[in-house]
Amino acid sequence: MIASIQGMVASASRDYVVIVTGGIGFKVFVPHTALDRLDTGDDAFLHTSMIVREDSLSLYGFITAEERELFDVLLTINGVGPRMGLAILSTLTLDNLRNAVVSERAEILTRVPGVGKKTAQKILIELKDKLRFGPDTAPVAAFDDVSSDVLDALVALGYSIVEAQTAIQSLPKDAPPTVEDRVRLALQYFA
Repeated sequence: MIASIQGMVASASRDYVVIVTGGIGFKVFVPHTALDRLDTGDDAFLHTSMIVREDSLSLYGFITAEERELFDVLLTINGVGPRMGLAILSTLTLDNLRNAVVSERAEILTRVPGVGKKTAQKILIELKDKLRFGPDTAPVAAFDDVSSDVLDALVALGYSIVEAQTAIQSLPKDAPPTVEDRVRLALQYFA
């Protein structure tokens, strides 16, 4: 199996990059968070997971080994394939996913394209026993209702969950308690 790949990014598409190494171009499917960090011509190192199917060989790449491990764990869940696993990692940060599991909030997972309520519940149940929580992987504090409403508003305005989460975390601790004021402050973060 191919555990990692290093080479030059020859091209990038909506959901994959082509990494050239040793004169061979490998098509590597990556989450959107990785696409944001990889530019054509850059030297890249990706941790990979190779999926062998009857009709295809596919390579999935990740910036960190932790992302690859989570991807592999997601694939052990019945009904979650490589594309859905990649969509989950493209939409949610590792902390968002841990937060959803710890707080048992399926609605966080339903924001992922292709994940319905039943699938989200199944993922939460399965990940509860499979995710490692230690000193280096401590779950983030759960969102209160106001922060959840702010997150929903920012996502409705077109920001990704990752961008919205970052903006909310940048809010000062003494931010006004109303949703409207917090949304206004979060939008200033993007300005």
